Parts: sequence; structure tokens; C-alpha cells
Amino acid sequence: MAKWGQGDPRWIVEERADATNVNNWHWTERDATSWSKRKLKEVLEGLVVEGEAGRCEIGDLKHVEGEASCNSRKGKLIFFYEWNLRLSWKGTVKESGEKHKGSVEIPNLSEENEVDDTEINVSKKKGEGDVLKDLMRTEGTTKVREALRDYLKALKTEFTLGMILPTKAPVGQELATERKPSGSMVQDSVTPQSLDMVGVKIPTVRIHMREVFNSPADELYSIFTKKELIQKFSKCPAVIEAEKGGKLQMFEGCVSGEYTELVPGQRIVLKWRCRSWPDEHYATVALNFQELAAQSELELECKGVPIAHEESTRQCWKKQYFEEIHILLQHSKDNME
Repeated sequence: MAKWGQGDPRWIVEERADATNVNNWHWTERDATSWSKRKLKEVLEGLVVEGEAGRCEIGDLKHVEGEASCNSRKGKLIFFYEWNLRLSWKGTVKESGEKHKGSVEIPNLSEENEVDDTEINVSKKKGEGDVLKDLMRTEGTTKVREALRDYLKALKTEFTLGMILPTKAPVGQELATERKPSGSMVQDSVTPQSLDMVGVKIPTVRIHMREVFNSPADELYSIFTKKELIQKFSKCPAVIEAEKGGKLQMFEGCVSGEYTELVPGQRIVLKWRCRSWPDEHYATVALNFQELAAQSELELECKGVPIAHEESTRQCWKKQYFEEIHILLQHSKDNME
């Protein structure tokens, strides 16, 4: 038996502020089945395929059988998924105007095969219209593979938010600054903030992001304060009490917090945390809304993010907030037209 203080450091629980799963050594597992079924419907249903022969559209996900999970061990994420999928499609022949229907089957989407090697079978109901079947076999199959890649990318970013717990990092640890200019899309940077302690004393960073939306500032402000709008873009039930001291809970409890400041149309400040962060540890999120010509700019500053969660937190705001809000605003605009 090793002497006190000489054991394997991966098992020394006092090295972690929350004394849980030291250095991410233990095996943890999260079931991704229900989340995956919703995501697969989101990325596959409604795909449009157009060509010289005509136009086709992917319909409902008629059959979805399988499971998915994400496991963490020794600080690494391991994914398991196996799906049997069947989708409907319908199309119109360009020259004749004839309408036809069929199905797309994906018998084995799994981690054992690359998406490009995954079998995709296209069939059509009896009758003419083989030109549409050929269109679906070529262009349609390409679109479906792109959608499956989107699902897998989301599985490895959105779903895994908070799975890797923060480990002990030396005070003064430096983080490289990143800048990813993308026009009116997200521009973010990370500032070294190893002494910025909020809640539990762990090394943290500050994340800064800007995003331009095709919406006036007061409308964008409402999307962060009205329950019905938050549930639309998050696609999940939410608890929203948009007043000072009011509670916030989103994404099936993955994100929670409290409103600490509200200036209508201008500014929102939140205590904000992910479920798997150390207990009682919150970041401070400031959302500042600035009116532009026919748009508005949202500036986000998130202080107190655990170092190990820097990338997943950035992806959460980019993918689960900003991109989904863009989609919501576009749908609203389309409905008005």
C-alpha cells in the first residue's frame, strides 16, 4: 500500500473542488437516445433535392430504431450509436408535373462505419417516375449524408455539453487567444482569466462573443425573456421567470440560472451554469443588445466558465442559442410573408 500522499494522483479527490470523478478518470455514461431521435428528425425532415429531372422533398422519419450513448473515461469521450432509419419522400417531375412517392432506408448508421460508407437505399412506389428515383439516389443521397454528418457533429458538441469535468489546473495557466472572424456570424475570443473565481474556487475563463440578428433589439430581447419564444428556439420545455431574482431552466435542465438584471431592449444579466459543472458554480452572463439599421447586435460576455468547459460553452451559445434563434427569426419572417 502506498504511503499517504504517494498514491496515484488520479484518485486524490481533494484535488478537485467538487471531489467528484478526479481528473475524469472514472467511467461515466449519458444516454443520447431520446436526444438523437429529436435531432435526426430535425436534420433529415424537410430536406429539398432539386435537379433537371424535378424536385423532391424528404418527408417524415417513419421509422427510427436504435440507440446512442456517450461515455467519458480518462478525460476522453467515446460514442456508441446504431440506427435503423426509414424516411418518406415525394417529388414532382419537371416536364410532366407527375407526382411520385418513395422511401429512403438507412439500415445501419453506426460508429463502425464512416458516413460515406453507410448504406442508403432509395425506393419508389410502382409506376413511372424513375427519373425522380435516380435524382434521389444521386443528389438525394448526398443531402442525406450531409444531414447525418450534422447529427454526428451535434452529438459530439451540443449533447456532450458539460460531460468533461474540470481538472485541477495551475494558477496562472495561460490560454491561447482565438479569433474566428465570420462576417456577421459569431466572432469570439477567450481571455486568460485563471484568477477569475466565481462560486466554487476553480480556474475559469471569460468568453466574449458577438452576433448580428435580422431583428430589432426589443424583439431579440423578448426571445431571451418570453417563455413561449425560448421554448420555440430551444425545442424543449423551459422555466422562465424574467424578473430580478427569477429562475431560468432550459434544455431539459442542462442549463439553469437566475435573472439578476433586466433593462428592456438593452441588457440582460444572468447567473448561468451547466448541470455538470461543480455544484454551486455559476458563470455571470451579460447580454447587451444594440440597435443597428435593420438589425441588432448581441454582445455576450460570459465570465467564470470552468477552463475545461471553455469549448463546450462556446459551442452551446453558438449552436443551441444563436443558430437556433436565427432559424426562429427566419421562420417568423417566412410566415409573415
